Amino acid sequence: MLKSYKELNERHVDTIGEIGSIGAGNAASSLSRMLGENVAISVPNVTIDDYSNIIGSLDNPEGSAIAVLIHFEGDIRGIVLFVAAIEDAKKIAGRLSGQYSDEDGALTDIGTSAIMEVGNILASSYLGSITQLTGLNIDISVPYAAIDMMGALLAVPMIEFSVDESKLFLVKEQFYIGNDIVDSQIILFADVPSLAKLMERLGADL
Repeated sequence: MLKSYKELNERHVDTIGEIGSIGAGNAASSLSRMLGENVAISVPNVTIDDYSNIIGSLDNPEGSAIAVLIHFEGDIRGIVLFVAAIEDAKKIAGRLSGQYSDEDGALTDIGTSAIMEVGNILASSYLGSITQLTGLNIDISVPYAAIDMMGALLAVPMIEFSVDESKLFLVKEQFYIGNDIVDSQIILFADVPSLAKLMERLGADL
């Protein structure tokens, strides 16, 4: 049984990848209904890496981004963090509401609410796929949004759980909405007992 994030291996990556594929498919269907147009999502690219390496791989870690944070609890507990660059967030918000940025180019409350709803759909889709595959009972919180530098937002899991663990599950994918291509980063983080229970249910604890 897992005792630390340091024990995560490629078997665990493949397991999260399966969750990601199901979640991405469910999210694409939900977003299509929400937007009233076809939405495709690329095959998720799942990695386990140190926080410092993840930040180092970003094109612009100091660039402005918006994050939507969802807590989950029940049989397992943790967070789902959806992060998108501000410019990508505007592409999504623009399709949901006409008034998505102010005169200075900042997201309006309406635009932020639109992104929160997208984050909520993504989190529900990913966590729903976990429930589908494991039968675990999971409840999710209302979404919370924050705007900061991309690198700072991706540090939220360590701050939220007050842990020294630096390894994170990072799910990268692209949304294809009409002529727009939107990059997204999703962080999946659970405390170690929850992670161990999840991997055991999925048969990946060997």
